[in-house]
Amino acid sequence: MATAAKLGSNLTGIQMSPKDTERLMEAVEQILPDVPGDDALLATERVKRNEEAERIGSVPIPGSAKGMLKSTFDMIKGKSPELLVDKLGERLAFERSGVRLYDAMIAKVKAMNVVGSDLVSVLQHIRDEEFEHMLLVEDAIKTLGADPTAQTPCADVAAVKSMGLMQVLTDPRTNVAQGLGALLTAELEDNAAWELLIELAEAGGHPNIAKSFEKAKTQEDDHLLKIKSMVRRDLINDIK
Repeated sequence: MATAAKLGSNLTGIQMSPKDTERLMEAVEQILPDVPGDDALLATERVKRNEEAERIGSVPIPGSAKGMLKSTFDMIKGKSPELLVDKLGERLAFERSGVRLYDAMIAKVKAMNVVGSDLVSVLQHIRDEEFEHMLLVEDAIKTLGADPTAQTPCADVAAVKSMGLMQVLTDPRTNVAQGLGALLTAELEDNAAWELLIELAEAGGHPNIAKSFEKAKTQEDDHLLKIKSMVRRDLINDIK
């Protein structure tokens, strides 16, 4: 399994065949599209589709008396409890995906037999904290009287976003640097999301929930720093 970028028989660039490139550019000038118009029609169609489309699911009505009372009380105070529940559902889905991403990365590093590295232990530590964060969010959702097993709209979107990252990490052809790059993408969003979630909990009138998230935010700051450092170290070592 490759551990770094290598020169090889990559024929995707136009420099590999100047004559064919010239012919291709001539064809672009001579052959007109089968369908008249330009990208303005595409933009118009996208607007139309967006106007006609329904929402991606909904936040379920609380299934318990406790949840109904909490939601009603928040609404009386002018709050929007469904927004907080939706974002908590998103965080739960993202943290669950995060655990799986780190599991995949740990398997990749072990398969590549990276000798003399603390990489596996660092990744395992972060993975375990992601799992703790998942349980923390689950408890927060239950505190609000909502159902943590429900797939909220933002949770649905979070799951779709994570699919590309998982494909990178489970592809046996990707190397350590590429896997760390995928984790960095996840950690950048994760870090910003926790900061926003704390603000939402405070604005929604749930200071105790907001306070319970502060440790997770501190740990996420550390995750981001560690992954950025490992990305930098791995690339610098390869380029020397």
